[in-house]
Amino acid sequence: MSETTKGIQDAGVVACAKHYILNEQEHFRQVGESVGRGYNISETLSSNIDDKTMHELYLWPFADAVRAGVGSVMCSYQQINNSYGCQNSKTLNGILKGELGFQGFVMSDWQAQHAGVASALAGMDMSTPGDTVFQSGLSFWGANLTVAVLNGTVPAYRIDDMAMRIMAAFFKVGQTVEGLEPVNMDSWSLDTYGYLHAGVKDGYQQINWHVDVQSDHGNLIREIAGKSTVLLKNEGALPLKNPKFLAVIGEDAGPSPLGPNGCADRGCNKGTLAMSWGSGTANFPYLSTPIDALNQQAINDHTRIEAVLDNYATNTIETLVKQDGATALVFVNANSGEGYIDVDGNEGDRQNLTLWGNGDELIKKVSSLCNNTIVVIHSVGPTLVTDWYDSPNVTAILWAGLPGQESGRAIVDVLYGKVNPAARTPFTWAAKSEDYGADVLYKPNNGNDAPQQDFTEGNFIDYRALDKANIKPIFEFGHGLSYTTFKYANIKVEKTNAGPYKPTKGKTVEAPTFGNFSTNIEDYAFPRAIRYIREGLRGSRIRTNG
Repeated sequence: MSETTKGIQDAGVVACAKHYILNEQEHFRQVGESVGRGYNISETLSSNIDDKTMHELYLWPFADAVRAGVGSVMCSYQQINNSYGCQNSKTLNGILKGELGFQGFVMSDWQAQHAGVASALAGMDMSTPGDTVFQSGLSFWGANLTVAVLNGTVPAYRIDDMAMRIMAAFFKVGQTVEGLEPVNMDSWSLDTYGYLHAGVKDGYQQINWHVDVQSDHGNLIREIAGKSTVLLKNEGALPLKNPKFLAVIGEDAGPSPLGPNGCADRGCNKGTLAMSWGSGTANFPYLSTPIDALNQQAINDHTRIEAVLDNYATNTIETLVKQDGATALVFVNANSGEGYIDVDGNEGDRQNLTLWGNGDELIKKVSSLCNNTIVVIHSVGPTLVTDWYDSPNVTAILWAGLPGQESGRAIVDVLYGKVNPAARTPFTWAAKSEDYGADVLYKPNNGNDAPQQDFTEGNFIDYRALDKANIKPIFEFGHGLSYTTFKYANIKVEKTNAGPYKPTKGKTVEAPTFGNFSTNIEDYAFPRAIRYIREGLRGSRIRTNG
């Protein structure tokens, strides 16, 4: 998170660290999503945690982001110890702004704000998108925040603090009001012309200029995708050297029949998995699939190559892979994403840790017929490999994560040794899901009230959980092979004595006081020069200086 923050802000863009904090599952993060799926709850999930675990485990990425100078932090949907994340004074004022010294602004996730005064006093600085419910024309803040200041519920200095934090982040990344480039794209539409205010069909104009911003980013994406691939197993099968016959198996090797952007917000799992689903996705300008890149390499090498891109075409697959001299490349995946999308019954979170599309059975079938079976996994996290990883016919296993638009060319770079897969797995590969100790809460457990997710495991997640229970993993956290050979020798461990921890003392300066000011709300209305735009559904008014 630290390096990502630096990279974004070095480019003049305010980075946003999210989701703060304990947003560890998608189930029950919002009441509307949950009720729409038949769960009768009245409040969102509460992540319940002790102070020690909070500080020693979950806070660290945000501490790193603050140290890197992150300009904004997004508070999360769910509750923390039964207090909503965007109005939790302990986490926002106490830990983030107090202990960590965060000087940027806190913004809500979209519709994660549940109150006006409470969120302002707890430390939230920016409401996104601003309305209580999308396109309602109603807001917890707006005029309500003005009233709260006038009646003394919210101190005036809190408004100054909000504005100061927002503009400080803006100036920190090198932006100036005078130097801003005009907006030339609309993230909500692919059309060249449309409404500036689409929700109310106002201001028809050009909204997209379709600027090519790719530059040489594709080469960088290819490099990152290749170098971040983890080689979990290799019995001498890799790198490939002019193989005579490649049998490429699996839907994950090929393109989606709907195209790379055929499912809104990538909300499906068809073809090769290069990006997960959710509101943070972007459209692929192109997608290099594994079969595309493998075909090109085979042409260059005069290699015979055939592919079956249907996981359930059992007879055709058997006929292909049992031929003499075949090197089988099996591509499989497992996906997940943001909670508002349900893909094949996976409500954001994965239902289990098995491979999708019958992937495990596919690997077992191919490896039972071909003694040189290489497996490539595209997944959002660990999957269960217990039933097939140690087969002598499975000669190599690669985890390629979610590689992005250069997926195909990047994996070919690794398979043929153009790039050394020197990455390490950032999680443990356990033999069964129970070994991890903690799991997603899939069913409400508190009647109609907020589901309660108690983090009773404390710090013991992932490899810590297995160590505590003395469980041997299949592939350890940090495991990763490479195409080079090396050994360690003459290792020496030196003890360093850290000094005692001394907590800071003292108090901050007193809050400022303000003189008398008008309590007539009409004195705080928008200037007359600002044009009113009617909200279509309710007939309420939205004001804009656009």
